[in-house]
Amino acid sequence: MGDSKEGGAESPPLGAAAREGLSLLSQGESEEPSAQGSALFLGGNEVKSRAVVKYSSAPPRTAFARLEEKTDLKLPPANWLRESAKLGPAGTTILGNSKKSKPFSSFGMAYDFIDSVGNDVDVVSDSENIKKLLKIPYSKSHVSMAVHRIGRTLLLDELDIQELFMRSSQTGDWTWLKEFYQRLIDQKWQRKKKSKEHWYQKAILSKFLYYSINGDGAAQPVPAAAEQQESSSSDQTNDSDGASWPAPFEMPSSVSEDPSASSQGSEPLEPSYIVGHVASAPKEQNLTTLFNDGENSQGLKNDFVRNILWTFEDIHMLVGSNMPIFGGGRYPAVSLRLRDNNKPINVLTGIDYWLDNLICNVPELVMCFHVNGIVQKYEMIKTEEIPNLENSNFSTKVIKDIAQNILSFLKSNCTKEGHTYWLFKASGSDIVKLYDLTTLCEETEDKYQNPFTMPVAILLYKVACNMMMKKNQNKKHYGTIRTLLLNCVKLLDKSRHPQIIASANYMLSELFQLDEPKKEESSESPLNENSDESYSEEEEEMPDSDENGSYSTSSDPSDDNKAVAIIKSVGELSVPEKYKSIHQIRPSCTFPVCHDTEERCRLVLSYVLEGLKSVDSSIKKESDLPAADPNTPIPLKYEDESTRGGPEGLEKQMALFLDKMGSLQKGNYSSQSGMIPGSWQHKMKLQLILKSSKAYYVLSDAAMSLQKYGRALRYIKLALQSHDTYCCLCTNMLSEVLLFLSQYLTLCGDIQLMLAQNANNRAAHLEEFNYQTKEDQEILHSLHRESSCQGFAWATDLSTDLESQLSVSCKCYEAANEILQFSDLKSQNPEHYVQVLKRMGNIRNEIGVFYMNQAAALQSERVVSKSVSTAEQQLWKKSFSCFEKGIHNFESIDDATNAALLLCNTGRLMRICAQAHCGAGDEFKREFSPEEGLYYNKAVDYYLRALRSLGTRDIHPAVWDSVNWELSTTYFTMATLQQDYAPLSRKAQEQIEKEVSEAMMKSLKHCDVDSVSARQPLCQYRAATIHHRLASMYHSCLRNQVGDEHLRKQHRVLADLHYSKAVKLFQLLRDAPCELLRVQLERVAFAEFQMTSQNSNVGKLKTLSGALDIMVRTKHAFQLIRKELVEEFDQPKSDESTPAADSSPSLNREEVVKLLSIFESRLSFLLLQSIKLLSSTKKKRSSNTEDDVVLKTNKQIYSQLLRATANKNAALLERIDVLVHLLDQLARGGSGGVQ
Repeated sequence: MGDSKEGGAESPPLGAAAREGLSLLSQGESEEPSAQGSALFLGGNEVKSRAVVKYSSAPPRTAFARLEEKTDLKLPPANWLRESAKLGPAGTTILGNSKKSKPFSSFGMAYDFIDSVGNDVDVVSDSENIKKLLKIPYSKSHVSMAVHRIGRTLLLDELDIQELFMRSSQTGDWTWLKEFYQRLIDQKWQRKKKSKEHWYQKAILSKFLYYSINGDGAAQPVPAAAEQQESSSSDQTNDSDGASWPAPFEMPSSVSEDPSASSQGSEPLEPSYIVGHVASAPKEQNLTTLFNDGENSQGLKNDFVRNILWTFEDIHMLVGSNMPIFGGGRYPAVSLRLRDNNKPINVLTGIDYWLDNLICNVPELVMCFHVNGIVQKYEMIKTEEIPNLENSNFSTKVIKDIAQNILSFLKSNCTKEGHTYWLFKASGSDIVKLYDLTTLCEETEDKYQNPFTMPVAILLYKVACNMMMKKNQNKKHYGTIRTLLLNCVKLLDKSRHPQIIASANYMLSELFQLDEPKKEESSESPLNENSDESYSEEEEEMPDSDENGSYSTSSDPSDDNKAVAIIKSVGELSVPEKYKSIHQIRPSCTFPVCHDTEERCRLVLSYVLEGLKSVDSSIKKESDLPAADPNTPIPLKYEDESTRGGPEGLEKQMALFLDKMGSLQKGNYSSQSGMIPGSWQHKMKLQLILKSSKAYYVLSDAAMSLQKYGRALRYIKLALQSHDTYCCLCTNMLSEVLLFLSQYLTLCGDIQLMLAQNANNRAAHLEEFNYQTKEDQEILHSLHRESSCQGFAWATDLSTDLESQLSVSCKCYEAANEILQFSDLKSQNPEHYVQVLKRMGNIRNEIGVFYMNQAAALQSERVVSKSVSTAEQQLWKKSFSCFEKGIHNFESIDDATNAALLLCNTGRLMRICAQAHCGAGDEFKREFSPEEGLYYNKAVDYYLRALRSLGTRDIHPAVWDSVNWELSTTYFTMATLQQDYAPLSRKAQEQIEKEVSEAMMKSLKHCDVDSVSARQPLCQYRAATIHHRLASMYHSCLRNQVGDEHLRKQHRVLADLHYSKAVKLFQLLRDAPCELLRVQLERVAFAEFQMTSQNSNVGKLKTLSGALDIMVRTKHAFQLIRKELVEEFDQPKSDESTPAADSSPSLNREEVVKLLSIFESRLSFLLLQSIKLLSSTKKKRSSNTEDDVVLKTNKQIYSQLLRATANKNAALLERIDVLVHLLDQLARGGSGGVQ
């Protein structure tokens, strides 16, 4: 039934368009806000008023029937109190504008327009209450109203003291208020009965309205029985108009859909915010289903004919009105009033008529005058003329000031959300007092005796729900939502309203984003940005004392102590801006700033715990703990070794776990507490448990980053226990929840791995792991009501065995990976899948290295036994298997670098296998075995695979260099072993030399001597050693070979080449003087060997000259040795205890002495041979001055050398100094005559 022509006659084009656009509205629907409103200019005083009809259930507007003069209104019309199409099914109530409003009428409106509450609207109330407040300075009648604050909105309701106290005498409720009222205000309280005149006026008005809507307008008297009907109807009216006060604690026994539920914006919402039956509801309107039954039983229905958003100056009000509006013909919208011609209109009536028309945006007023019920005349007055009527002059500006002052007074003093305030003015008094009934009620035995408690709590809850469900909400509203919910919980008795309390606590926990980035609340705006306009619940500031101070106008001084605030005279309300609102009426929006993750999670868990307690308390059970399940073993402190940390036991547990996960897909349900699937307790507990598991996961992650691994394991254990309980209760496992489980297990694997790697701090980790807060214990107790929580015990035990910890870590990753195979989670979460596989590859590498090191340790202990033990072989197999799986993991996600590292480790394993097969018998008979060759070649294959995996050095230079070095080492080791332990029993010498040469050259190829890096000196040393070994090998071949001159020449050239390269590389190194000296001595020996095959003196002299030149070049090596000896000698005596290794690599003195002796003997031999050859050539040839000089020099040096070597007691340093001096002389004097 749409009120299609509602709206003023102002702005005809816009108004007309708006009226045409209005559709017929059935009860429960809301009109779109239309541009209806008017600004009135009265007597030069501008008063802005704008009214927008938000909802209407009025019948289509019809013209009123103008009654003929002399019509007797005392006679009832034929249609009186009967249903009519024009009136609609609601009958008389729609036209009963004097109908008394219900005590919770504002709550009914607030429920329907939840978007406006706490936000845009200042006041929600019945129009009668608004009028009564604005008439306070003009009226002597009493005022009694209940005031509630929700956000920045005030809800005003009539508080009928007479009705309350009548109820009190019947039920015992409100006794405390009755006693308070009698003690402080009216000691001789008696129920005042309404006069006969009151009922007479009411009946005559009702008949007048029925006459006015009667089509033919004929007054058809009814039989005398109608008088009886009239009196009975008056009684009914009396009964129905009386406030239907609810019992203070009524919760819906069954929840039914209320057809009148507002559908003001059916936007989809996230089901997680809603409680009970609503948890799965996709529509916002279903939110009301939790409370509708209770609302109806408590009279909380919005039963106004229309709800209007009225803006009066700067005050926004949501007003309910039942005023009948007529229209049609020349009068599109008029209000109809009946006046006694003998009684002039007074100011109160004028204000009443003016405000009614303003609120409903009606431009004209029609008054019908009667004398003793006989119609006299009609008069039409424009709304803006009402303030200027004779006998009812009033200033609209004063009314505006009164409205602003009253609102400011209430805003400043009604500061506590959820409290019931009582605005009271006694009849005939000028003093207006404001009491806080909640505080007074709390002083009584039962603080829940206030009947407003439940409606206020529900409204707080609904407003919070509404704000939570808006997806575009930003975080700055979280403080408001939190305050609403905390106040809601504070108002309710936990034992009587577990469902709302559980839901409110869940929403409180949802306010704290657990998965947000680490940066704290800085993204949108500071959460406490509006703290300057927020009130503090702990310490309310009071307005200035000259305005709202305490005044001793009451006969009883204690009166002042009970009142929150007092208006000492109603006249003050007319003074402009007398009461300024110091406070914006907002809650303290300061959302708690959690400085760290742990604090945030702890807050979440505290709310989760309260929610769980509410749910558990509502489940009726014989005992708190569930009965033992005969199929579930009781967990004991000790464990059987077979099921403990060993890999075999883990395999069994993993199989059971995966079987359980598979069954979850089919929706098995196994609660131990007896919760019914689908009940509000079941749905709420599921949400709370899931929230707790997330919070514990975040806590564990935070502890992990702080390296508190014991604490991290404790938290992840609680997260997995929560999840295990969730799995037991869940009837349909969501893929999102499975993903959470995969993440939990991944983190658990990380923790177990870190514990394995930090075994030295085990005692501290164990202490952290065993500690538990009271909150955690209580949450765990709630979980144990549903499940044994042992599903993940295999993953969360703190083992002392390294192998066990690594195995558990691996199994956690494997389980996480298995879970990703369910429901196609792998493709939906590729990043997490990659992370899990990386971790699997890493842990398999760790386990492989662990087994490999164990095998190496066994090998080092094996001294006597020649054969490889079975234990070693088992360890090799385990290690190899782990590496292979790890390589497969990394290759499956194209992680070339890590795959290369694992291939490198496999190569190392092969080398360990090769070392294990080297003959441990007689060193002299030892030969390079085929097994060694096999494993070294396998190692080479794995290193080459690693290089192929990387592709180029650019991918990862460090790994590339490392693999190259290992490959070079493998080739070098293989070649060295073949050279030192030549397998002559199996291969020919030439073949061995060829293989050694090839291996050495390959080693050299992978040995990067040019790149500047920390490894460069090692590479240079390796390359120098390779050249030295190759030169020695070719030197040896030359000595042992007979025959093929071409091959001998080739070997001679190669030996010379490699010696010279070895010298160049050793000269680059500062810490290899002995090696340099040895190579030079070998070169001299090589020259001596060549000299033996020479026949001519000239050739021999040339070779000798070259050899002595090599001797001169050894000076660099001697200088390095001398420097080290001096450094050792010069060390302070106090540092004698300091190991020499602290300075530089200690010099091997024995080797130095040995090499020095060889050098002296070879130098002596060369000089002697040089002198002999030069002397013999001198006799044969004519004089050669140059040769003479050389001969003379060589003789002098030879003489000095003989004297020096003859002194057996000379110190090492002295001998070196002598040699350096002699080499200098040799360099200056020339070493030979023939060039």
